[in-house]
Amino acid sequence: MSARSRELAGLIVAALLAGLALASITIARDAEVSASAVTWGALFLALYLVAHVVVRRTAPYADGALLPLAAVLTAFGIASIYRLDAQDGGRQAVWVAIGVAVLCGTLIALRHDYRVLESYRYLFGVAVLCGTLIALRNDYRVLESYRYLFGVAAVALLLLPSVPGVGERVNGVKLWVSVGPLQFQPGEVAKLCLILFLAGYLREKREVLAQGRLKDLGPLVAIWGAAMLVIVQTNDLGSALLNFGIFLAMLYVATARAAFVAAGLVLFLAGAAVLYNAIDHVQNRVTIWLHPWTDDRVYCALNGKLEYRQDCASYQLVKSLYSIANGGFGGTGLGKGTFTSVDGTQLIPYLRTDFIFSAIAQELGLVGAAALLLVFMVFVVRGMRVALQARDGFSKLLAAGLTFGFALQAFIIVGGVLRVVPLTGITLPFVSYGGTSVVANFVLLALLLLVSNRANTPR
Repeated sequence: MSARSRELAGLIVAALLAGLALASITIARDAEVSASAVTWGALFLALYLVAHVVVRRTAPYADGALLPLAAVLTAFGIASIYRLDAQDGGRQAVWVAIGVAVLCGTLIALRHDYRVLESYRYLFGVAVLCGTLIALRNDYRVLESYRYLFGVAAVALLLLPSVPGVGERVNGVKLWVSVGPLQFQPGEVAKLCLILFLAGYLREKREVLAQGRLKDLGPLVAIWGAAMLVIVQTNDLGSALLNFGIFLAMLYVATARAAFVAAGLVLFLAGAAVLYNAIDHVQNRVTIWLHPWTDDRVYCALNGKLEYRQDCASYQLVKSLYSIANGGFGGTGLGKGTFTSVDGTQLIPYLRTDFIFSAIAQELGLVGAAALLLVFMVFVVRGMRVALQARDGFSKLLAAGLTFGFALQAFIIVGGVLRVVPLTGITLPFVSYGGTSVVANFVLLALLLLVSNRANTPR
């Protein structure tokens, strides 16, 4: 069976899962079988069939598992969000459709050679993605010659939420930008810009960096400084960890020097320790992570009174852990979870974004949550396989950076929900509610498909 045939079969399975999920939700909510589940499954399949046809025409030799895996993840996400709020579920479905359209536009625009993006990387970071990509239809690898502009765009986008009058503070961190009715998270685009910059820079400097001369380590210090600045400006440890982690992973891929990774980790931990004592919000996040429950009442900054921490600062995390525990091994079933109190108050704030994994774990249990994580793991394995198959240094670094960034982002948010790491405000790729994240991850998927197609094209 060819890669495209396997892809088609996988998309059919994903559509069946989407239809069954919606059917389960409507049965639990309305106590009846609705024809809307069949309609939704058909629309879901039709949407991804369009993407399949575009991939078949523009990237016929691309990996056949990536698109179906993304479809399964979006099916998980839409079903979970729809179960929590039907209107938000509809909006998320629209964003997925837009993301698929951007995926198709990227593949069509860059079907000849994705390296052309290199010459337009600044526009890629600050302009509308789809229009920019259409202008880059000849060779994506040309992006490499504009790597410094991508680097500047990445830093600018990361700092954009801290601009007065533009940035918006949500849950104590500045990750969002509001311009009129438009609200988006520039960090998602900044992540792609950073990966494009590093792929070009490290391809050029990898031999020099591998020698370990001190004068060539300036970028390491500069990006470390940028990561620390992001923590100071946005009060968010997760974004800094994500972007600095991507840098260290790509640096290791380029140089094979584990010492660089160790030095980078030491620098990050040292900087984070200093900022821990200087920034109250970072200190509170770490305290909530280490000690979410207290036996004695402590000061609550939300109301100025003495409260148990689980009833104040760590309320969100504690309720999330209870939600996961309530799911047990097999879950309560789709549509049967408990996410509101008797009077209709939402038990877990920001459930559709930061804590969507908690909702999935409660209704699908350990089995369903593990299955979701397995889908993420298979996506990462296929992405790394694409990196190994890539023929040129820029493509290899690009695929490795995109895949590691995807994996690290999933780990940070799931780890935060499970108390493995401090809780952050980033999204679960393809699953959490949010248009910026969905569209950015479909661009990531398109670039992986293009690299895979180039690597597998017969010479």
